[in-house]
Amino acid sequence: MSRERVALGTPVDMTYKFVVAPDAKITSDYHVMVHFADQDEQLMYADDHDPPKPTSQWKPGETIEYTRTFFTPVYPYVGATTVEIGMFAPNEKLRMPMAGTDTGHRSYRVTSFQLVPQNEGVQMIYREGFHAVEGATASGTGSHWTKKQAMFAVTNPKKDAVFYFEVDNPSALLNAPQQVTISMNGMTLEQFKLVPHELMRRQIKIPASTWGSADRVELVIDVDKTFIPSALSDSKDPRELGIRVIHAAIVASS
Repeated sequence: MSRERVALGTPVDMTYKFVVAPDAKITSDYHVMVHFADQDEQLMYADDHDPPKPTSQWKPGETIEYTRTFFTPVYPYVGATTVEIGMFAPNEKLRMPMAGTDTGHRSYRVTSFQLVPQNEGVQMIYREGFHAVEGATASGTGSHWTKKQAMFAVTNPKKDAVFYFEVDNPSALLNAPQQVTISMNGMTLEQFKLVPHELMRRQIKIPASTWGSADRVELVIDVDKTFIPSALSDSKDPRELGIRVIHAAIVASS
């Protein structure tokens, strides 16, 4: 894991490394089970996923390594957290046997970290230009559509930091790519094109010198193309829509 202390609601980069046994014969495509448990070993949430290379293509003695970014939910718990991994396939009755500490049913404890309160992370507030949250759950997940310009109010960490930004445009009403510009204090941090119906994940470095001296800084998102659903279809939605923000968080260097 990229950090040993993770504030609720913030991302953490997790690197997975599987070494295939010399005598292994894997014929099924297994999913990777990733469970996060509290100090009482109760499951809180999961990040199950498929590895980038299907397991049926793994060869004996091969090493498979990749990194995923996981956004911790805003969950009502802080403290020691353990990560357990297993591998399962729909057509297999048992999970794949692996070397490690088996906690039962071939679920293997691999690491631990500390979940800390949300206010220990860099605070970001959705301000002007964002529509109300959609699809929110008790864990605090949900997404926000932007207008042509949207703004975050960010507590200045006065350190090197990384802006984690996950966006898409799932609408069928705008089929042209959109140019997205991210800026702070009048300086462009990054520009990229967002292709319709594709999820875009960016990790944007923000040097300490970019923040300036103010206690709160505005992080601005500009989109070159927007649309109004009610003007283009039978929809009754009159909002100006730019891009959909699924995750946005800033992690400062320790």
